[in-house]
Formats: sequence, structure tokens, C-alpha cells
Amino acid sequence: MKEQKNHYIKRFISYYKPHWKLFLIDMVCAVLICLIDLAFPYATRVILNDLLPNQQYRYFFLLMAVITVCYVLRALCQYFVDYWGHLLGVRMEADIRKELFCHLQKQSFTFFDQTRTGQIMSRLINDLFEIVELAHHGPEDIFISLIMLIGSFTALFVIQWKLALVLLCMVPITVVFIVKKRTNMGQASRKLKEKTGNINSALESSISGIRVAKAFANEDYELEKFLEDNNEYRNSKNGFYKAMGTFHAGVETLACFFGFFVLLVGGLLIMNKNMTVVDMLAANLYVASFLQPVRRLGNFVELFEGGMAGFKRFVELMNVEPDITDKEGAKELKNVKGDVTFSHVTFSYEDAEEGEKEVLSDINLTVSAGKTIGIVGPSGGGKTTLCHLIPRFYEVSEGNITIDGINIKDVTLASLRENVGIVQQDVFLFPGTIRENILYGNVNASEEEMIKAAKEAMLHDFIMSLPQKYDTIVGERGIRLSGGQKQRISIARILLKNPPILILDEATSALDNETEAKIQQSFARLAKGRTTFVIAHRLSTIKDADEIIVIDHEGIKETGTHEELLKTSDIYQRLYYGTERSKL
Repeated sequence: MKEQKNHYIKRFISYYKPHWKLFLIDMVCAVLICLIDLAFPYATRVILNDLLPNQQYRYFFLLMAVITVCYVLRALCQYFVDYWGHLLGVRMEADIRKELFCHLQKQSFTFFDQTRTGQIMSRLINDLFEIVELAHHGPEDIFISLIMLIGSFTALFVIQWKLALVLLCMVPITVVFIVKKRTNMGQASRKLKEKTGNINSALESSISGIRVAKAFANEDYELEKFLEDNNEYRNSKNGFYKAMGTFHAGVETLACFFGFFVLLVGGLLIMNKNMTVVDMLAANLYVASFLQPVRRLGNFVELFEGGMAGFKRFVELMNVEPDITDKEGAKELKNVKGDVTFSHVTFSYEDAEEGEKEVLSDINLTVSAGKTIGIVGPSGGGKTTLCHLIPRFYEVSEGNITIDGINIKDVTLASLRENVGIVQQDVFLFPGTIRENILYGNVNASEEEMIKAAKEAMLHDFIMSLPQKYDTIVGERGIRLSGGQKQRISIARILLKNPPILILDEATSALDNETEAKIQQSFARLAKGRTTFVIAHRLSTIKDADEIIVIDHEGIKETGTHEELLKTSDIYQRLYYGTERSKL
């Protein structure tokens, strides 16, 4: 446990390395502030004990001038600590968030299937906020506290060693209290972090599904679910603040007794003429300086527990290794013709309730370059999963997939996915402009190329009818557009990418019959010379495919052309006539 804790601390410290110059200047400024604060009580003692009683007014005004310069310097140092010190934390936060985001980008579909978006957002935002607070204030609090404690105690020992002993006796009691209560705060903080992730997930789910909730008049049900998560979050907050309140109340009480005992002992010393009133005044100023780091350490404990709890959650996420990565020595996939072969491919995944669940079993399929393959079968039969194995969104459990005879595991993921284009049934649009969403297919495309793609997707005339034309904002997930319009944008996007291998996953499902017919013509032109996989429930969309495969979770049941399967396949007949009747 101790080794693991040290590992977290070492890893946390490593993020200071790129910004060590700024950190060093920040610490120097903090030290100067401490030294100036420590010098003032001693200067006060010198003025009251020596300069004023002996009428050394010249030195008095000279010392006051020095104090003025020191305070100006202190103000500049304080500005640097408050401004640049916080920027140090912000830069570290940006580095950590960048590292986490890049790590998330490497994760496969499986990771996102199993991890809620709200939990990820909580770690990217809430946890990192507390991490950056610790990054900025943590070293300052420790460094300043140590200097102030040692400096105050040393000065007090010089003024009156008996008062210093009083403080020294109180220190162990304070340390024991802080260490004991710190554990309680750490546990409460970790629990709060978990509940914060839960409440974020609940909010993300409820807001994303608000239209469905309204459509089913289930607002009260959603409210009930939210209140349950909200109450758990509130209770965890109660536990955290209870631990924090106990901690701070104890620290403040101990701080009060520091002053009480110094005043009591100091009064006795004055009564016995072992101490002057001026020394007592200076001693009290140093006691105040001594108490400041005690309180600062109390705040540091709160920062440390919150920040380290967030950092541990960050490390946990960073330790989740991507299950799909480039193998060592992976090469670029270039000059793709489009021959795709499935050889004894099996795919299964781990289900939390059912254990390992098999989706595809022993798939053998050879698709020649430029051919169009229709894929049909019952819902949940693995049609989409089969196609998602080609760009390695999921990893095959057994067997191999090759493109032009090259195992897809032997090429880089980036080059593989550059050569595979997907139009999905569930269209996702970014909440920017139509232009941005189309250009996502090829961010370096020209205006002419973008417009050509829009025209081929039967979209250009509609765009030109809008007031802002291509600069029209589509809204969150394209909410300002109809289903057909969103689908056509996704089609324009893939047309602009222009890949040698196409996967059309119910690509025209949201279109009316007239527009669908026109889009099919565009797809027919696009598919020429390209290997195309068409997943379809409307079987009329794949009537002209070079080959159609009927698939379920047990594997490929039948293959053939549309006419052949209508004559020989009972499954295909049921699927075909069922979908045709549903269109009537």
C-alpha cells in the first residue's frame, strides 16, 4: 500500500518537470514572502526595544524605508504566486487532460460500450479541477508552512526559550490529530468522487434522452431516478463535509490553545520579571506567524485528499490498456485494391451478467475487389459486428481478416481506417456547421470537392435554400435537421473521404422512397471499383448486389444473388417479403 501511494506521488510530481522553471520561480517568490513576514515581528521588537527608547530616529526611518521596499517586493511576489502560480496549475491540468484524452482516443469500442460518458466527463473535468488545485497550492503550502514553522519557532526561541518549549509540546498533539483525521477525509473524498461520476452519468443520460422521456410521458419516472442518484450524492457530500468540519474545528481549537498557553506562560514570566512586555508583543506576533502554517497545513490536507483521490482515479483510467493497438513493426496499408477475406472468424465478448457471449462463429467469406456484398439476417445476428471487425473497431476472438492478402493486424490502425469508410444507421453529427460536418470526411478537401460530394448525396439544393447555407449550425447531434437530412450529410461525408472499401450500415434507412432511389444511384456510382458491404433491412436496396449473404450468430447460412436466394432460401424469402409488405 505504501509503495503504491509513493508511486502515485512520484507520478504526480513528474507533471511538474515540463514547467520546472515556472515552478522554481514560484517557490522563490513564496520563500521571499515568508522571509518578509518573519522579519516584521523582529523589526517591531528592535524598534520598540532599541530604536525608539534610545531616540535613534534616523535608524528608525531607515528601517521603515527598508520595510516599505520589502512590502513592495512582497506585493510583486504575491502577484506572481497568485497569477503565475495558478497558471502553473492550469498548464499541468492541460497536460494531464491532453494525456487522458489521447489515451481515450486509443480505446476500442468495447471500452466505450462498458464505460458511461458521465463517468468519463467527471474524470476529465471534476477530478482534474481538484488535481490542479493540489498542483498549485500543495507545494506552496508545504514549503511555506515549513519555513514559517521553523522560522517562527527559532525566533521565539531567541526571544524566550520557555515560550518556544510550550509550542514544541503542542506540536505532537497537532500532528497526531491531523494524521488521524486525514484518513477519514480521504475515504470521504474518494466516495464523493464516485458519486460525482454517478450524478454526471445520470444527468448525461437524462438530458440526452429528454425527448424520449417526453414522448412516453415519463418525466416523473426520470425525476425519481435522478432524485435517487441526487440523494446518494447529497449523502456523500454530507459525509465529506462532516469529516472536513471535524478536521477544521479540531485544527482551529488547537490553534486557539497555542495562543492561550503562550499568553498564560508569557504572563507568568512577565510577573516574575523574566520577560518584557515588548518581548511578549513580539512573541505573540511570532505565535500568529506560527499558527498561520498550522492552518495552512490543515487546508493542505483537504486539498491533498481531494486532489490525490482525483489523481488516483485518473491513474486508474490511464492504466486501462487499449485492447486494440498497433503491433510492433506494423506497416502502412497502401494502394488498396479491396480484396477482403474472412478466415474462420469468431467473435465473442464478455457480458457482465451472462459471461462470454458469442456473436459470430467460424465465418469464412471472400470478397473480390470492387464487388458489392449485401448482408442480411435477423436483428442481433451480427451483421454490423461483422463489418466492424474490418476496421478493427472490435478484435476477432479467433481467425483472421485480410485485405489484399495482408492481415489487418499487421497494418497500422490509422492507415487501415483511412481505407475503410462507414455510413451508419445511427447518424452522429457534431454540433457545428454543415460545412464542418461534411469536411470531417476529408479536412483538407477544397470547397469544390465538398460541394460535389453534397450534390452527389442529393443535399446541395437543400443547403442552398438555407439562410446560412453551408455555414448553418446543425445543433446538438444535428437536432435542427430531419433524419433524412442528417443521413445525407453523413453520406456526403463518406463520399468526400472516397475510401476503397465501403460499409453501408442501413445508410438509407431514414430516407423517403424517392430520395432513397436517388441516393442509391449515387451509391452505385460510388461503389464502382470499390469493395462495398451493404447491411440492409430493406432488402430492395441490395437487389443488385454481386452477392448476398444471409447471416446469424451461428455463421453464414446461405449465399447467392437476389434471384438465387429468392428461389432457394426460405430465410431470405421471409426476410424479403416481410420487408416488402412493411413498406406497403
